[in-house]
Amino acid sequence: MGEIKKRILSIELVIFLLFAIRLIGITNPPLETSHSWRQCTGLMVARNFYEVDNSIFYPRIDDTAEGTGIIEMEFPLLYYIHYLISSIFGYSHWYGRLINLIVSSFGLLFFAKTVRRLKFSEQMVFASTIIFGVSIWFSFSRKTMSDTFCISFMFIGLYYALHFLLTSKWRYLFFYLFFATIGILSKIPAGIYLIVLLPFIRFAYPDDTIKTIIVKRRQPIILLLSTAIPLILTYAWYFLWNAHLMELSGTWYNIGIPFGDGFIAVVSHLHETLRHFYFDAFQGYAIFAVFLLGLLFAFLKKNRALIAIFLSVFGMYLLYIFKSGPFFYEQNYYIIPFVPAMALVAGYGVSIIPKQWIRVCIIAFTITECVVNQQHDFFIKDSQTYKLTLENVMDSVSTPQDKIAINGNGNHQLIYFSHRKGWNSTNQQLADANYVQNIASRGCSYLVIDKHTFPAYPTYKKIIFDNKDFVVAKIE
Repeated sequence: MGEIKKRILSIELVIFLLFAIRLIGITNPPLETSHSWRQCTGLMVARNFYEVDNSIFYPRIDDTAEGTGIIEMEFPLLYYIHYLISSIFGYSHWYGRLINLIVSSFGLLFFAKTVRRLKFSEQMVFASTIIFGVSIWFSFSRKTMSDTFCISFMFIGLYYALHFLLTSKWRYLFFYLFFATIGILSKIPAGIYLIVLLPFIRFAYPDDTIKTIIVKRRQPIILLLSTAIPLILTYAWYFLWNAHLMELSGTWYNIGIPFGDGFIAVVSHLHETLRHFYFDAFQGYAIFAVFLLGLLFAFLKKNRALIAIFLSVFGMYLLYIFKSGPFFYEQNYYIIPFVPAMALVAGYGVSIIPKQWIRVCIIAFTITECVVNQQHDFFIKDSQTYKLTLENVMDSVSTPQDKIAINGNGNHQLIYFSHRKGWNSTNQQLADANYVQNIASRGCSYLVIDKHTFPAYPTYKKIIFDNKDFVVAKIE
């Protein structure tokens, strides 16, 4: 018992240390190397909850044109919590980072607790948790994005689902439904882990036949039937309510493409797809070899529990890949939902190595490689800091109510940092006199040019601001 407590403490200590390390640069604006654009989208939603309308059912962004900016998207719980904190302390962009980091750290803890509850070896629990913690999870768990946020809530829910099966206590069923619903609502990919309820049932009643479980056990039936609640609520948000929001403002949220089209797209870009598995998942190469070792020995040693969990998750994840199509191989964070399953297998690969010093060396190298390959995400790129001056520039020549058109070229960074609403335009559009005339007739008052991305911008008649970074022209 003392050894188990010691290992639990050590895992908790590792999780705390990973949390502390990720506090580095936590107050940075969203200007890091990867996916700052996606964070700016979420931050606009949080800021508009704070400044415009605090209804969680009507998320909106600053790319409004002459409309409301209301968009269809994942259930914006992360951004709403950001708003709630802002309502107390005032708005700041970094709250979303901290919220996600806290939630994702608890997700890592409940991953470890669930693996232990499934009676895998303590060596496997420890190795899997560390590998999971330093994977791509390490950097994305401190971004204002819902990808680790949603998976974390799902793991908390699954832990209580397993507890319900083992204890029959109704409060655990409630906890499962609450956290699982939050998880899948926050982003649909978290739902792939609902499939592990089936291996969980088998684990809870190892001596029963399937027929006996169905006929005589009520807990599994109640658990599976109650899972309809998060599924129904998710369907209502993504396919009914989002359809209503789309009628208000147009399409934004990606709900995928037909499976056949997705399969063709993925197969035709097989290398980019496979890269997510052999590098992006762990942000390194070495641990992928350990993952393959673990997968091989899981089958050779007939570790049925591990095989059942991995194959069930992999099957659901394949559907997710094909549904995503080109979105999958174009964005590395699409691998995040599958990383816990890969980390579980990799942890098994480490645990079967007989020599302790070899296991320690592998873990140490894994931590080093993964963290080093992600350290750049903790710092602001100097080449991007000029964007932080944009709001002051606009305040010097306009009011916050004035609408602008800016050459964001599909990236929401600039319109977010301008703290203005209007048109997120392309370089080509702002060089088109007819386009400019059209948006002027629809309420646009200023054209804003980022010189770094549009050095050959046209000469406008009424330039009212011009420095090395930005040009602002007033339009009539």
